[in-house]
Amino acid sequence: MADSAGIQQGSPAIGAAGLVPAAPGAGGTEGSGAAGGSARIAVKKAQLRSSPRPKKLEKLGVYSSCKAEGACKCNGWKSQNPPPTPPRTDQQSNAVNLQEPCRSCSHTLGDHVTHLENVSEEEMNRLLGIVLDVEYLYTCVHKEEDADTKQVYFSLFKLLRKSILQMGKPTLEAQESPPFEKPSIEQGVNNFVQYKFSHLPSKERQTIMELAKMFLNQINYWQLETPSQRRQRVPTDDAAGYKANYTRWLCYCNVPQFCDSLPRYETTQIFGRTLLRSVFTVMRKQLLEQARQEKDKLPPEKRTLILTHFPKFLSMLEEEVYSHSSPIWSQDFLAGASGGQIPIHTVISAPPVARPLYYSTSPVSVDPTTCGSVSPARKTVLESNPVGEKRKPSEPLPHEENKRPRAVGDIPMELINEVMATIADPAAIPETSLLSAHSARDEAARLEERRGVIEFHVIGNSLNQKPNKRILMWLVGLQNVFSHQLPRMPKEYITRLVFDPKHKTLSLIKDGRVIGGICFRMFPSQGFTEIVFCAVTSNEQVKGYGTHLMNHLKEYHIKHEILNFLTYADEYAIGYFKKQGFSKDIKVPKAKYVGYIKDYEGATLMGCELNPSIPYTEFSIIIKKQKEIIKKLIERKQAQIRKVYPGLSCFKEGVRQIPIESIPGIRETGWKPVGKGKELKDPDQLYSTLKTILQHVKSHQNAWPFMEPVKKTEAPGYYQVIRFPMDLKTMSERLKSRYYTTRKLFMADMQRIFTNCREYNPPESEYYKCANLLEKFFYTKIKEAGLIEK
Repeated sequence: MADSAGIQQGSPAIGAAGLVPAAPGAGGTEGSGAAGGSARIAVKKAQLRSSPRPKKLEKLGVYSSCKAEGACKCNGWKSQNPPPTPPRTDQQSNAVNLQEPCRSCSHTLGDHVTHLENVSEEEMNRLLGIVLDVEYLYTCVHKEEDADTKQVYFSLFKLLRKSILQMGKPTLEAQESPPFEKPSIEQGVNNFVQYKFSHLPSKERQTIMELAKMFLNQINYWQLETPSQRRQRVPTDDAAGYKANYTRWLCYCNVPQFCDSLPRYETTQIFGRTLLRSVFTVMRKQLLEQARQEKDKLPPEKRTLILTHFPKFLSMLEEEVYSHSSPIWSQDFLAGASGGQIPIHTVISAPPVARPLYYSTSPVSVDPTTCGSVSPARKTVLESNPVGEKRKPSEPLPHEENKRPRAVGDIPMELINEVMATIADPAAIPETSLLSAHSARDEAARLEERRGVIEFHVIGNSLNQKPNKRILMWLVGLQNVFSHQLPRMPKEYITRLVFDPKHKTLSLIKDGRVIGGICFRMFPSQGFTEIVFCAVTSNEQVKGYGTHLMNHLKEYHIKHEILNFLTYADEYAIGYFKKQGFSKDIKVPKAKYVGYIKDYEGATLMGCELNPSIPYTEFSIIIKKQKEIIKKLIERKQAQIRKVYPGLSCFKEGVRQIPIESIPGIRETGWKPVGKGKELKDPDQLYSTLKTILQHVKSHQNAWPFMEPVKKTEAPGYYQVIRFPMDLKTMSERLKSRYYTTRKLFMADMQRIFTNCREYNPPESEYYKCANLLEKFFYTKIKEAGLIEK
């Protein structure tokens, strides 16, 4: 991993004007003035702290209330002969006279500093540091033009002034204290690196980590736009929320860079996705624009990193920042399940450097044709819409609330993490040849995309905007591919739909030309999308492109919160669509699609329901890693069972049947006897039986602790101990949604309630006793219903 110096060299800011953090009151200006202001404060503090004690008393007397008898109301000593403004450098420093009267109250300087007589030098130096910060903030208040920023400076000025008078430490009084959102930006980027890049070889993963450090560094020194500037640029945005975060950023991150008497925090450690969303789009544009403008000044060894890899990294991260279904912002995200948690503060924690970029209020135009190829794992969406436009935040998908960590079952998390550590390096996972029967269909295509050989773009025609030449060329290429591969479809019909503004096409680009695509029309109000054409040119088939195309299309629709596909497939296409998860069992109600989609004679209507928690373009990699985890767990289990038992000899003696539990060693493998019972095959009968049992359980006098999910405020640390919580309310919702297709699923969830309770609570607790009694009652009802043997 490159050190922080290497990351500074890789920053787009290097070779520019030597950009530095803007000091408060500097208005976000660039250049040496801001750094000079910070350096001057440090020099002044050092000089003042090395002054004689009388000189220090004189300085502190200015900010100390008068202690003379008679309840003097003077709040600071004022010299009879104030120094000239600006002070003359050739003027001799007069000796301090503690008997010199105050110009305001006529009491002596000594009357103002009597409380400092027995104060240590260390404490006096601390107070002097606050004094200089007060003077600096006073200057900022008078120079600042923005009303919101000026108000914050003035509040901090009063806070530090009060700290000197009371000889206390400055403490910001706020309803909330850092961190303001979890997970933090830093943790989210860590999760992103694990989620998207844990499968990469070590060298490539190291490059990604360097990009992540660079990105976090830029945020920590990014100069936020003022609330008034933001209102002018984004009138519809949440102005109150942004102003609150801007105020916090000034108080905890920006001002403390220069006023070190205030506690300082890194922006990436105390803010989360909300602040990142408010700055990401503009920040990304300006970073890439400046990188392009200054590419000749970049060191040759960093040029590829900045101009090629950094844009791809930002594009992938942007999708996760604005996606409501991204798992990286979940507090339950287990980075270990993707290859081991990165130690945040040692790997991609942002280093304190002095050359970040700045926010500029002037808009930066970005040419979509210069954005480079798409990201390795998720495509860059190139549409006829403005490139910078993001979909507006909406309510999170219902699946998001029910997300659970990826590991399921009762295997201890320590064991899972230990196994993950052994296969964190992809080299430890057996490689499969691309021609092997065990390789994924889309593996070759995914590798080509990662190397930049192929690209995926969602494009469409527009009647409202000036046509983009590249998009028009791609649309013509798609029309040719569909015409050649679908000869029974009239060319005029293909041309009309491909160029219809209501239709879009996910295009597959190789060496600058179109080799395949999927044409579709979205019906957001009806909750589905119709796939019209799907084809890959004949000489590029059997390479996994078709599967990878469909996977990209699925992720595009998950991003746009449309979770159903419908298509009419002819006899040649049914096999392909079945492999992509389509079936003849249509989940969309007929009333939703009749009259909306085109009906084709002799074709079969097929549908596909998407799961928003599945990263489809990486799905085969995840399955491959899961298989390896299971294999390792089996190997460990086998290694623990060292005793070898002799074979069964009873059958030679004429015994025809023995109980399973009598087999020597069977229990050591983890086998447990399961009560037999009839499995109800009729879904309605199963639903009715389980509903009756659940109602009986909920009505039991000992069911009250398990009626609803455990609240964090009532049981601190509960969700750190219990990884897979369950309660009767959740079971009712699952039953209503027909989740319980077998009795075993229902019994497993109920058993988890009792197991969790006994794991978290001590045996003498009331909850523990309730769990035991309710468990006994539950199994009585299960037996009465005939689901297990009595």
